[in-house]
Amino acid sequence: MENYKKNLIFYPMGTIGRDMIYALFTNFTMTFILFTRNLTAAQLAAITAIMVAARVFDALNDPIMGNIIERTRTKFGKFKPWLFIGIISTSFVVYVLYNSKLDGWNFIILFGIVYFLYSITYTMHDISYWGMVPALSKDGNERNTLTSRATLFAGIGGTLAGIMIPLLTAGDHAIGGNARTAYGMVALIICLLSPFFAAFTLAFVKENRDDMQKEAPKVSLKKIVTTIGGNDQLVWIAIIFLIQEIGNGIVLGGIGTNYVYFEFGYEGGLYSLFTTVGMAATAVLMVFYPMLSRKFKRQTLVKDMGIIATIGYVIMLAVGLLMPTSMVKFYILTAGFMLANLGQYGLYLVMMISIINTVEYNELKHGTRDEAIITSMRPFLTKLSSSVTVIITTVTYLICNVTLLSNQISDYERKAEQGLINATDKSSLIADVIKSAGSLQTKGLLLAMTVLPCAFMLVSVILYRKFYKIDEDYYDDICKQLEAKKN
Repeated sequence: MENYKKNLIFYPMGTIGRDMIYALFTNFTMTFILFTRNLTAAQLAAITAIMVAARVFDALNDPIMGNIIERTRTKFGKFKPWLFIGIISTSFVVYVLYNSKLDGWNFIILFGIVYFLYSITYTMHDISYWGMVPALSKDGNERNTLTSRATLFAGIGGTLAGIMIPLLTAGDHAIGGNARTAYGMVALIICLLSPFFAAFTLAFVKENRDDMQKEAPKVSLKKIVTTIGGNDQLVWIAIIFLIQEIGNGIVLGGIGTNYVYFEFGYEGGLYSLFTTVGMAATAVLMVFYPMLSRKFKRQTLVKDMGIIATIGYVIMLAVGLLMPTSMVKFYILTAGFMLANLGQYGLYLVMMISIINTVEYNELKHGTRDEAIITSMRPFLTKLSSSVTVIITTVTYLICNVTLLSNQISDYERKAEQGLINATDKSSLIADVIKSAGSLQTKGLLLAMTVLPCAFMLVSVILYRKFYKIDEDYYDDICKQLEAKKN
């Protein structure tokens, strides 16, 4: 119990900085490139191809990393060494990308190298961090609390990044008066904070290491395939989670940023407000999720969260299409996003716990827990879904001709960096560019950030309610059977 109380404090703290880096690299890299580099269609296609290939590679690498962690035997346990190595190396490669002065194809080459390195280094600490959850507690309620608390702190890190990055990189408050300088400084700060917060988990969290006494399993693709393929409930929740995450990543993957800029003005404070309000409800949900999970069954929560998210997307679409541009429209749109995000994060929490609960199902069915391999499915699926989201984002940009505007803005940002124009002139010139945005840009982006996420989300809800069988009663029965076998 003493370890559980300490873990409840220090385990979640470790992910604040990690998720700040994740938010920077996943949600703002495309925006960073669009507004700091002048891109041809070929270069945009190359960036997309790199991101998709790297994320697919990253996703495939996750179960392998999980298998490697299962084999690790050190006096620091099997998780913490990889958490330490991964967080340090990730911070370094992210800093290099955001502070590069290269342009054109030279930048594209650097981007490709860094993106693949990031895929390897981030996987090291992501798999090891979330893989610790089953080793921290076997009690269902304690595991729910640990997972929701860690997700809350992850949300805090992601939200802080979501607020500060646009606020400090676009508009009047940009550090240094231009986007390149601003992104470089923001990256430096986040890359220092990430290992700082990880140190709390490394130093103070105590995990169960009983399985360390067993012989280390061999690292093999066959073990990964048989573990995943032999667990029918893991397969189903993997498919469901993948579909939900594809839709969940569309708004914050860049499309939402550009819609707000083109509809309401190139001012980072507006997008910060959009994401802050949007994430506020999810923070409340994460705090109260343990209580909700005790009162409502997961199947009920999935249905209700799906309804809430649908209402949010309908509000966003209706106000975006029917109301003229104004701050009232912005506030209503933001409120709709808050509801949509509330529903989506509720589904995310349920599905995260549903993946973790297949560990005991696997133990009952096959006699092995394979914690790291099974929990590696969450980041594996998150990264696989993000590769699909990148494709959706790029296709949307090409259809809506977003680079027609972003290249002009990038030119003015570069002139400001070189001292050729002052901040006032830059703001005025960019405002003229935004005024030239037509319905192709604004309405097209709006449709992509409402209709598509809602469709993916509804499919995932239907599949979960039909095919995922490990509800609360079944999970308790599994634990009782396992306990009886041990006794």
